[in-house]
Amino acid sequence: MSTHAPETTPAAVDDDIRLHFEVQRLYTLEAQLLDQHRYADWLELLADDLHYWAPVRTNRLRRQQALADGAPGEVAIFDETKASLVWRIRRFDSGMAWAEDPPSRTRHLITNVSVQAGDAPDEYVAESAFLCYRNRLEREVDLYAGGRTDVLRRTEDGTLLIARRTILLDQNVLLAKNISTFL
Repeated sequence: MSTHAPETTPAAVDDDIRLHFEVQRLYTLEAQLLDQHRYADWLELLADDLHYWAPVRTNRLRRQQALADGAPGEVAIFDETKASLVWRIRRFDSGMAWAEDPPSRTRHLITNVSVQAGDAPDEYVAESAFLCYRNRLEREVDLYAGGRTDVLRRTEDGTLLIARRTILLDQNVLLAKNISTFL
């Protein structure tokens, strides 16, 4: 039994580096768009069949960790489609979203990015860690930290789109008054 990693060709390593850089660049652009409140531009990074989901997490004993994260169909912090995100963004612009008037100031930090081939030839699974700082008015400060697992899909023109996002917050009780921030 060999303890060595499988050999990879220089071309395969170059492809992995290019893919990782492309995904990192996508996440950097996404963070900039969100922090600049350019939500219409952010929507262009999302596939039409997007599922944007953040399950509720519970505190469980070690032997029960498999039950700590909510399952699809259960109560979730986010359980959205691209259409519902479009609706939320239109609401921001309508003046009816009091939780974002005046708008929050945010800073999205994305790190620990890893990318692997997905189930389909044109899909990849990307994992990342995030920290989102949110400040509103003079004294409202919220921090959201956690991990994301995305399914990224390459379109016919070569663009990567976010097709699925699962967000696992590192807290199970949100201390913020609301969560109108996208993660």
